[in-house]
This record gives sequence, C-alpha cells and structure tokens, in this order.
Amino acid sequence: MSIEKVTLQRLQEMKRAGEKSVCVVAWDYQMARIADRAGVDIISVGDTVGANLWGHDNPLEVTLEEMIVVAKAVRRGVTRALVSVDFPYGPLQEGTGAAVRAAIRLVKKTGVDLVKLDGAADYPEAVEAIVRAGIPVFAQFGITPQTALRYGVAYTGAATGAIPEEMQAEMVVDAKRLVRAGASLLNFTNSGPVVGPAVVAAVDVPVLGGFGGGPWLDGRIRMATAAIGYHEKWLDSEPDTYANVARTAYDALTEYASDVRAARQIRGGVPVPPST
Repeated sequence: MSIEKVTLQRLQEMKRAGEKSVCVVAWDYQMARIADRAGVDIISVGDTVGANLWGHDNPLEVTLEEMIVVAKAVRRGVTRALVSVDFPYGPLQEGTGAAVRAAIRLVKKTGVDLVKLDGAADYPEAVEAIVRAGIPVFAQFGITPQTALRYGVAYTGAATGAIPEEMQAEMVVDAKRLVRAGASLLNFTNSGPVVGPAVVAAVDVPVLGGFGGGPWLDGRIRMATAAIGYHEKWLDSEPDTYANVARTAYDALTEYASDVRAARQIRGGVPVPPST
C-alpha cells in the first residue's frame, strides 16, 4: 500500500491507466483511520449517517451542522485518502448562493478535500459556482426513482440494465454537463452495465458508483458498515459481506455481560486484585 497522499490528479491518472478507485463511506474517527490504513483512495462522509448510524426514518433529516460534526471526526482520522463530505438536503435546493455558502462553510469548518452534491445534474450552475469558489465537487447523478418513473422503468430494475435507450442518452448528457461545470469526480447512482460504460467512455473524469454499479465503472463506493457486516439485522442471517462484525460484537458483548454477572474480571479492564 502506498502512503503517498491521494490527489485528484492521481485519480485522473488511474482512470487513464485503467486502475480502479476505491471509495469507502465512513462516519467516525476510528473507521476513517482503519479505512485510511487499508489504502482506500476516497473516504466519503455520507449523509447516510442519519438512517444507517443514527436510526432516522427520513434520510432528509440530517442537517448541515450535523454533517460538519461527522466530517470533522472523519477528517481527523485520515492522512492519505481524499475526504469528501455530502451536502445534506437543502442548501443545493435553495439556490446557487446557498449552495456556495454551504460548501465554503463545510470546507472551512472541516478541512475536507471536496464536497459531494446529490442530484447535481439538476444544478450545474451550483456546481460551477462552487468550483469557481475553489472547492472541488464530487457530483452525484443517475437513475433515481423520479427518472425511472419518467421512462416507465421500475426503480428496482435499474441495476439490471433494462433501461430504455433514451435514458442512456440522457445520462451521458448529464455526465458531460457536470464535467463542463467543473466536477472533478462523478458518482453515478444505479449505473447498470449498459449505461455505466457509456458514461465512463464519454467523460475524462473518474466515474464511481455504489448500488447498481459494477466493474464497468472507474471505481466503487461502499459504506464501511455494509462492507464489514455491521448491522443488527445480520445477527439473524449470514450477510454477503466481507465480515460479520454484528455477530462478532454480539458474541463479545454477551461474553462481557456473562463475566460481569459472574463477578469475573472483565477483559481489557484495570486488573483488580482478588478479594481476601
């Protein structure tokens, strides 16, 4: 693993060389440190923290102030990877001025390397203004429930590649529009194996993706918690992940509780001399 600091220029070089970029979504200092040591290229501070870590029912509940707190923690844990932070819902939708002010606030308060804008294809003028302010943009676009319905495609089928030809053309146009606006990276959501390669070939910036993505993209995005199996639901079934941290944590905490109830010394605690 290289310890050299990752740069946007390096990611561009990787795309030209056919090397894949690795992006991990993390929300805390310790996970950020682990991911950074593992050699990932980008650590994305996702607004998914609300639903996946804090238990929010509505993913739009996350605020700018909360994203600042989370991004500060992640930034402190990273020395080599690029750090990106998501805009929460609101600033981008409120207009270009609000978007620029939010981007400046995020960068000044957290020291992140770039900001990620969800639904960026609808706001190219905001992308351009943020870039003009000197802040690199990670632009997210793709097949959303709204665009799927517009073309009569079930959203759940978006990742299968069963996408009308006219939708493919729109995705390519969106990608080119975002690159013209100055986006440094693209996050193509639900790309699929048909549209994905077309977009990758159409632009000269790296195109990454999470759900619905695949090896046809320049890189992949995965939540660290999903990669390691850190979710209560995986206590009841074996996850298709790289580990089952939920089960490991459950077993450890169960054993800890047993030691406490049996008046045994707990592991890792301050040694206590036996009573006489």
